[in-house]
Formats: sequence, C-alpha cells, structure tokens
Amino acid sequence: MKVVLSIGKGPSQGDGLNSRKISEGRVGGKRAVPPFAGPLPLASLTRVARACKLPAAFKTVRDPIIVPLHRSSKSHLRNSSGPLWIGIAALLTSAQASAQSAAEIDWRPRSELPESRLATLPPSCSGAYVQPDFGDGSSPLFGAGTSNTDLPIEASGLNARYEMDSQMTLEGDVKLRQGTFSASGSRAQYNQTTGEMRLNGPMVSRGQGFLLTGDNARYDANSGELQVNSATFLIHQAEMRGSAGFLSRPSENIVDIQDGRLTTCSPESNAWAIVASDIELDRAEGFGTATHVRLEVEDIPVFYWPYITFPIDDRRKTGFLYPTFGTSNTGSGMFLSVPYYLNLAPNYDATLTPQYINGRGLFTEAEGRYLSQYGESVLQLGYINNDQYFKDENPGEGGERWGLDFTSRANFGSGWRGYADYSVVSDNDYLSDLNRSLDINEATHLTRRAGVRYNSPHQYFESYVYGYQTIKDSISDAQKPYAQLPEVIYGADYEWGVAQAAVESQYTYFYRDNDNLTGIDKTNGHRLRVAPELALDFREVWGYSRPSVTLDFTEYQLEDYDLRDDNQISRSIPIYEWDNGLYFDRRDTLFDIPYNQTLEPRLYYVYSKYEDQSDIPDFDSGLKDFSFDSLFSPNRFSGGDRIADNNRLTAAVTTRFNDLNTGLERARFSIGQVYYYDDRRVSLDGQGADTRSDSPLAGEAVVRPTENLDLRVSGLWDPRERRTEEGRSQLVYHSADYRYLATLGHTYDRDDFEQMDIGAVFPVTDNISLIGRWLYDAESDRTAGSLAGFEYTACCWSFQLVSQSYLTSDRELDHRILFQIQLKGLGGSGGSSDRVSDAIYGFSEREKRIFGQNGSTY
Repeated sequence: MKVVLSIGKGPSQGDGLNSRKISEGRVGGKRAVPPFAGPLPLASLTRVARACKLPAAFKTVRDPIIVPLHRSSKSHLRNSSGPLWIGIAALLTSAQASAQSAAEIDWRPRSELPESRLATLPPSCSGAYVQPDFGDGSSPLFGAGTSNTDLPIEASGLNARYEMDSQMTLEGDVKLRQGTFSASGSRAQYNQTTGEMRLNGPMVSRGQGFLLTGDNARYDANSGELQVNSATFLIHQAEMRGSAGFLSRPSENIVDIQDGRLTTCSPESNAWAIVASDIELDRAEGFGTATHVRLEVEDIPVFYWPYITFPIDDRRKTGFLYPTFGTSNTGSGMFLSVPYYLNLAPNYDATLTPQYINGRGLFTEAEGRYLSQYGESVLQLGYINNDQYFKDENPGEGGERWGLDFTSRANFGSGWRGYADYSVVSDNDYLSDLNRSLDINEATHLTRRAGVRYNSPHQYFESYVYGYQTIKDSISDAQKPYAQLPEVIYGADYEWGVAQAAVESQYTYFYRDNDNLTGIDKTNGHRLRVAPELALDFREVWGYSRPSVTLDFTEYQLEDYDLRDDNQISRSIPIYEWDNGLYFDRRDTLFDIPYNQTLEPRLYYVYSKYEDQSDIPDFDSGLKDFSFDSLFSPNRFSGGDRIADNNRLTAAVTTRFNDLNTGLERARFSIGQVYYYDDRRVSLDGQGADTRSDSPLAGEAVVRPTENLDLRVSGLWDPRERRTEEGRSQLVYHSADYRYLATLGHTYDRDDFEQMDIGAVFPVTDNISLIGRWLYDAESDRTAGSLAGFEYTACCWSFQLVSQSYLTSDRELDHRILFQIQLKGLGGSGGSSDRVSDAIYGFSEREKRIFGQNGSTY
C-alpha cells in the first residue's frame, strides 16, 4: 500500500475532522478513522496521534493510519486554500528508484528506437536519447520561469511517519512535487517549520528537456534552492550529458556545478569531455562560465583553459572563437587565425580576427554587423602593415595592404527599399593573396553602388549611383566600364480587360576617366530612354495570344564626342511583337506513378526596322548569350545603346511531367529555333550582324526523378554543321541523410573553353568518408582546381583533413592543407569545413544534420 501526502495551504480548521470524531477512531486492530470530505489539517493530525495514544513516531507498514478520501475530496484537495495541511490516502501503485545515471536512464540503443528517429540518426551513432512526454514545459534546474514557493507541495511514498516536532519522513518510492519542481527517491524528510526537504537517493528529477539524478538532495520549499550531491544530468536538445560532485541552484536563474564534466558522447563513450572545477549556468544572461577547464580525450588531458564561456541558448556572447589553421604555398606555409567575437549590443556586434601568416606577418580582419528597424549593414576590413612576401615579389612596392567591403539593405516600408555595396582593395593581388573572409568575389571589377527602390502593384522606381574598381592589369582603359552617376528608372503598367499599357523609362549619366582615350572611346554623356507599350492579351485555359507594339525612344547628350558636329543624338524605333501559345495535357502512369504530361507549343514573331547606330557610343551594351530563354527576347543586345533589327519567327515546344501525387514537376524538356527573314545588320564591336537564315537549335532539360536527384542540361546544336556549339550539364545527387553527395558538371563552348567538374563525398564505412572535387580545364589541359581528403565521423566528434589547390590571378596553383577537429555541441577548430562547403554542394547541410549549429567562446 502506498501513502500519499499533500502539503500546502488547505481549508479552514472547521472543514476538517474534529477531535471528538477522531477520538472515536481506532488504530491497528481498533476502529479506523471514519471517512471525511476534506483534507486533514496539521493540528487535526496531531490530535489524531494524541487521541489514539500513538507514540511520537509510527510506521504505516505495521501501524497504518488509513484515511480514505471520498471522490469529492480530491476536487476539494486541488482547490483548497488556507492553513498548512497534510492529507494521507492510499494508492495501489509502487515503483522502485533507479541508480542509473541520467544519460543511462534515457539512452536507447538503435534496436529500440522508432523508425522516425532512426531516419535522422547518423550511422556512426549506436543509439540516441529518448525523452518521455513531459507536458508542463518545466525544468528541474530552471523551472518554467515562475516562482514555486507559493504553490503547494505534494508528496507520496510507500511508508510514512510523523514526528511531533513537525518532522515528517517518507520511505519507499518517494515522489515530491512543488509547481515545476519534481523529484523522486527512496527516502524523504520534510520539516514543516523550516520548509526544508531532504531526499535520499538514488534521486531522480525530470523536466522538459532535462533529467537530473544524484545520491541525495536538499530542497528549500520557501526559497526554491536546490542542492544535489554526486549529480548526473542530461540535456536532451543538445544531447549533452554531464556529472557534478556537487550541484546547486541558489536561485531560479543560476546553477552552480562543482567538479563538473560535460560531453555529447554516448554513455558508453569517453571520446572527449570538458572537465572544470567550477561551472556556472546563468539563464538570465544565456551563457555559462567555467574555470580551470581541461579538454580530455579518452580520459587523458590534452588542453587547458583557465576560463571559458559558452552559450546555453541562442543568445550571443563575447569571447574567442575556435582558431583556424593550415598550410599554404602563398607565403611560406603555415597560417593561424584566432577570431574574437564582441557582443556589443543586441543589435550590433563585431568579430576581430588577427592571424599570423608565415612569410607575410600579422594580418588582421574585422567584421561589424548592425541591425535596425529598417534593415541590416555589414562592414568587413582587412589590413596588414608589412607584407614581406609581397615586397619580395614586387620590388619597389610597400608592404602595407588592405581591403574593405560594405553592404547594407534597408526596408523603409510602403514599398520603399534602400541598398548600398562598396568594395575597395589596396592592390590588384589582394584578393588572391590575402582575402579569407571579405565577401568579395575574385572578379575583374569591384562594385560600388547605392540607391533606393520603390515597388507597387502597377509602378516601380529606382535611382542609384554605380562605380567600380578594376583589379585586373590586363584590362585597358577603353575596356573599363562607365560609372553611372546616377541612373534613374521608372516603369508602370495598367490593364483594361484584354487591353494593356506599359512604359519603361531610364535616365543615366555615364562617366569614366578619358585622359588616355581617343575617338568614340573618349565620350561621356547623358542618355534618356523611354519605351511605351500597347498590347492586347487574350488568354484561355487552352492557350493565349498577345500582339503588342513598343516605341523605343532614346536621346543622347554627349561630351568629348568628335564623330560629328552635333553632340545630340536621337533614335526612335518601333518594335512589333506577337506571342502565341497552346496548352495540351494528358494523364498517364509511369512506374505506377500517376502524372500529368503537358505539350506547350509556342510561336513568337518580332519585327523592328534597321537603323544605323554605329555613331552611338557603347556605354553599357553587349551581345547577349544565345540560349533557349533568349528565343523570346526582342533584342539580342543588353543595355540601351543598341536596338536590334528583327524580322524573325521563333518556334518552340515544351513538355512537362507533373507528379499528381505530390504536384512536383518531375521533368521538363524544351527545344526551339529562330527563323530569320532578313539579314541582321546592327552590330556592336563587330558582333551581332549575321546573314544566316536560321539559328542553332536551343534546348534545355530538367529532370528530377526523385527528391534526391537533379539533372539539368542546356545547349546549342547546329543542324547545318551537325555539331554542338555550346553545352552545359550538371548532375546533383544527395542521399536522404546527405551522407552521400555527388556532383558532375560539364561546360563546353566550341570557340572558347571546355571544363569538367566532379565532386563527391563517399562514405566507405559508417565512420570514414572520402571527400573530393576536381575541376579540369580541357582547353589548357590542366587542373583548374582540386580538393581531396577524408573525414572521420564519430557520434560526438569528427576530423577532416583536406588538400586544396586553386588557380590564383596569375594562373598559378596555390596549394593548401587544411584540417578541422569538431566536437559536437562545442563547434570546431581548424579551417577545412568552410572550404569543403564552398566546393561541394550539400556539404553544409550534411554538417548541420550531424553536428547542428552549436558553438562556444573561451
């Protein structure tokens, strides 16, 4: 028989048993106390003992006090308030406390896990933690954020005895609860006068996402303070287990741990652990601190920190991040960087990264981030005071080098947005030599642009200024782009039934330094372009037809222009278009999968007259790449300085296969060709004019037979010459758990280049995976880039070692060796993971599924 005691505020004295009725009861073989409809006040229980002439202490197993409760009394018990009371009743259940650690209690081997959990469990893990349902969201350490001290205490046990000095003892499968705090053990003592409760183990306390055990515990019902000796604990979400010689919770938000040990390894593994003499967890600040910390590998100390801090939630914390190190032949070999994170305010922070590069010296990078109600901004800097390797390679040059990149995005509301991008470096080789964190691509020009943009359902507006920095020595002054100071764009469109009207307009002032230029290349100037359009849009479920006419008007006001006496040039060209399409579909099955196949033929005609534009400077125009998408464009030139002459018809067809079960497009195939009725005479830099009467066949295909496989192919095929002019193909595969990754790509241009690209992550065992990528340039018959290495993955740690080679700006291969050690739940040290993530599609998702996003500072 199990005795249940509820301790808390109860009804008034008059609602309980009176002394006369109690004196009529019996104990043991005597008459029992009659039923009552309310909880038993403490004073009444005292009178029970006296009236029945009980000793100061009694055991309920031998001399039970049986106080059966009517059903109505349970409701009364829940809603009671008033003086302290103790109710005793009998239950028919029993349990036995476990002496296992917290991790061992909730650990389940793979054979006992449900299929849903096995699907996300890495093969390197022998099992996982399974948390029983715990519905109130509380935690035995931190609770639910509300005070427990005003709430009643409930307790149960197999045996109970009451001391006359307000001391109560429970023995056998003892369970205690006060608000969000709950615990179980083999024996408990409660002092009603002081509110102190002592629980002897093995003690177990469970909450949402947390499990705590210990040899014994002390709990103060008035202050909520908790103390546990020889504690073990488990944090389910982080999959982190630990132990402590002594654990205390002096307040709702603070937990102190002495002689603590933390790890994310399984209960049977001691691969690594963080051991500290003192650990404090501060829920209010969102981080923990530890002193005299050592990293142990297989119980052997390998590293020591005098002090570290680490997050216990998603909030940021100032401190050192894990270092990055490796080797490179740019410089003299080794490099080491140690980032330091500064959590300056809730809406802005910074990261300072000093790094030593052997042969170059001390190189420092910094990043600052700012977030406001309107948007976010990021500033990145890099600086080295004396780059010795650069001075040796470039006699006469100084060793001071630097780089800056700034980006900003803002949303002002009501359709208005703003943006800014600014990049600058000290020299043309900075990015290839030193850049490790600046978000700048190694291109020919660095962009500088700032502007505002407005969008509404029928109008759009944009105004910006654009500049650049050329970072390639091979680009001549005549090839450098123009700055746009500014460019203003306005557009609008309206519909009245099938009738449509639209306008696009643009004003730009183009400028570049022309001191070393002559002829038309020396020209700067203003350009105004306005293109109104009228159209009729007829649409039905089976197809559409859209005839339209556009008048493209452009006017130039030029500076330093010497091709003619008049510096003003005007151009007006009408453009006639007629776009038509039909839609057919049918339903069928393929491999027992129902699908809907469509057939979508399309005819597109465009006409625009020829006008000599050779005296118009080229400010921002170029010849577009010919592809399937360009089949339906009225202009073969980009920008606004050339309007193509057209008299052509495009015929194309697309078919799609849509999965009726999921609605996903499983495959799409398109092919088309242009038929020219006149020669093309408008050209730009000798390109764009042609006399051929038809174009190559342009096609593209996208195939997604499963969620894990994606194939994309596009290209141009010349039926006259029976040869491929251009081709691009890419195959991407990943397994459901992202353990297997593969990419295969091929790019071909008959007149320019051919490259092949292969990348893969292939597990050879449950723990070891091979990593590789190879980029081959067939035109020059050389490797353009490579990455090769391996990864060893255990359930709670991993190790990567990779060798990387890539072409620098001077077409030489730079070789680097990088490695990373990652401890699950604590982040990693090294520098290989980011490089692999950039090189192989899907690798970052793979890392996220295995190790999550946790990290630490120290």
